[in-house]
Amino acid sequence: MSKSTIIIIIYVLGLIFGAVFLDIWNSETSIKKALLGLGWTALLLIGLFFSEKNEKE
Repeated sequence: MSKSTIIIIIYVLGLIFGAVFLDIWNSETSIKKALLGLGWTALLLIGLFFSEKNEKE
């Protein structure tokens, strides 16, 4: 299993955790929860960037 696949699986599990326990997709979402979702997505992109960079070298 490649590193990028593992990163994507962790991202999806984090989204499910956020949806079920943190109510990120609630109709009354605060700025704090929205920034948490954006930060999680930013970590995904950073992880994918570095995993692809290390595979090419």
